[in-house]
Amino acid sequence: MQLKRFATALLLGTAMTFAVAQASELTVVPEAPTFKGLAKINYVNASDIFEFKALPAYHEPGWITKNFVDTGKLPKVADRLPKEPLVYKAGNMPDGIGTYGDVMRHVIGGRPEGWNYEAGQTQGWGGIDIGLYECLTRTAPLFEVNAKGMEPLPNLAKSWEWSADGHKLTMHLIEGAKWSDGVPFTSEDVMFYWDDNVLDPNVSPLNGATQETFGEGTTLKALDDYTVEWTFKDAFPKQYLYNMAYGTFCPGPAHMLKPMHPKYSKNTYDQYKNAFPPNFMNWPVMGAWVPVEYRPDDIIVLRRNPYYWKVDESGNQLPYLDELHYKLSTWADRDVQAVAGSGDFSNLEQPENFVESLKRSAEASAPARLEFGPRLIGYNLDFNLSANGWGEPDKRAQAVRELNRNDHFRKAVSMATDREKLGQSLVKGPFTAIYPGGISSGSSFYDRNSTFYYPFDLEGAKAELKAAGLEDTDGNGIVNYTDGPMKGSDVEITLLVSGDYSTDKNLAEGVIGQMEKLGLRVVLNAQDGKQRDALNYSGQFDWMILRNGSEIATVVQNTPQLAAVGPKTSWFHRAPEGGQMDLLPFETELADLVNKFTATQDEAARVDLIHKYQEIYTKNVYTVGLTEYPGALIINKRFSNIPSGTPILMFNWAEDSIMRERVFVAADKQGDFELHKDSLPGKPGDKGPVE
Repeated sequence: MQLKRFATALLLGTAMTFAVAQASELTVVPEAPTFKGLAKINYVNASDIFEFKALPAYHEPGWITKNFVDTGKLPKVADRLPKEPLVYKAGNMPDGIGTYGDVMRHVIGGRPEGWNYEAGQTQGWGGIDIGLYECLTRTAPLFEVNAKGMEPLPNLAKSWEWSADGHKLTMHLIEGAKWSDGVPFTSEDVMFYWDDNVLDPNVSPLNGATQETFGEGTTLKALDDYTVEWTFKDAFPKQYLYNMAYGTFCPGPAHMLKPMHPKYSKNTYDQYKNAFPPNFMNWPVMGAWVPVEYRPDDIIVLRRNPYYWKVDESGNQLPYLDELHYKLSTWADRDVQAVAGSGDFSNLEQPENFVESLKRSAEASAPARLEFGPRLIGYNLDFNLSANGWGEPDKRAQAVRELNRNDHFRKAVSMATDREKLGQSLVKGPFTAIYPGGISSGSSFYDRNSTFYYPFDLEGAKAELKAAGLEDTDGNGIVNYTDGPMKGSDVEITLLVSGDYSTDKNLAEGVIGQMEKLGLRVVLNAQDGKQRDALNYSGQFDWMILRNGSEIATVVQNTPQLAAVGPKTSWFHRAPEGGQMDLLPFETELADLVNKFTATQDEAARVDLIHKYQEIYTKNVYTVGLTEYPGALIINKRFSNIPSGTPILMFNWAEDSIMRERVFVAADKQGDFELHKDSLPGKPGDKGPVE
């Protein structure tokens, strides 16, 4: 009813405005507008969600027993499960023990490159990789876990303990679990990922995992088939447990990948990466579903994994859902189909669709419901701050980088950014908030009194440009360099942005228009997400508009990305190969604060450190925050076990946060959507499922 009342208010034209300071002096960010459509999260302890233990008996869908076990095609379900499976507790399931059957229909804008996630191939995003791969730890459900003493949840690593000095971490892998083709999962899979992918300089895992991701000088070795030992340079670096979750430590099947790796074959690295194209079906996974059908530009179909190693408290092998669909369309169409009921799930993250989606969901006949989470989606304008060679800039790009490092210039850009107008241009109403950059206001570490910004003041911004040594000397409306190699030339800046999302492009166009009024010529460079990332990683940009990563929302996850603590940790300030970082003085302070944060386990000290980080970040305009808003989960009403207040992105995407393996559809609500009813995945490389 609350959401319906809010939608009605929008229909009646309720006006929401920000109280924005008019002076150009640095000021604390204004309070965000009240948004009454936010769902409430029910916080629990990690131990309330699941445990690892053996149960007296196990069960599976009746058609599997009849068609596969009784005919000798599969071992009994008890023989397919590990010694102690992961057991979900019914008390944490919003709707309790589920029912088998039905399909969750996703719509995605990406396209699969292949199944070699370890070597950098995307499967198309939209949650498809989350349905296929499991990682050592798991973080997505942490959005509902009490913050005190929080650490990642066990997963493929069922438990771990630290040595007395904190430099060694012994991890115990789940024992007896199997890949979806029945091959045992062991430490060999873990070590192959580490030794021959993470540590191999010729391989780039999909989410950029490097040795640095787990700490400089970190080593990993296998003690036996189900035990591995980490050795760290620092004592008790518990933050790296977060990096062992999606998507930086999700081992692939060594029995499939190892024979294709150049170290063990005559293949090139390109041949290794592309050895398993998207039409290679029945790829072995540890996840709940297996790819069994692929039609280019049409659909990917996943069927339940008969060897999945998780159960509910009644001993029912998960998942409850038999099939997942990924319709290959566009990201904008994902929202449209979810609202219309032809799709079942969407992360409503483009605010341009908020109002229409709310209107439709408020109707009694609406097939889907919306749940808005906290304001965790934020966009920043990032400056390339590396002036000593990263990306091999030409004379023009080098001059821009010198400007980026100038305090007056960054202040001018911030003051010329009308954040309220940018937010309201995306969606009218109380959704967007003024965002100065830094820690998200939806984070448990956020402190408004430590968050500063320069309010919109175009004339003040022009004065700051003059202080930075820029003036319009030729009268064409664009400021010129007044000294140095580019003296007399117009200041021209390229703006890198993803072309995959309308929000990114709309914000970029807004920034370009506002900077033109300031006297800066900004040229749009819109690329698809993969090319944008390639240009980002290689330093081929002046400015970049980038949506925040999980480190901005959670702080404890991907923490090194909060500052340039190493040559490759920052998104926008890295060292050239073999070179040294050229940090500005305040950047050195930020890096020091982040290092202290990761080194201490004192919770009060950690809070103080991040508040100080936020103050230095925003006062020095490390980035120019553009806008911030909540996302909404669009879910078909027939689905049960959806946790209240699930954010679309916090520790991970909502596809993982809702724990799809335990989502179900009640028997009286199930539809006729299955494309491969009563079938299971076949052998790797087979063209489809086994009927």
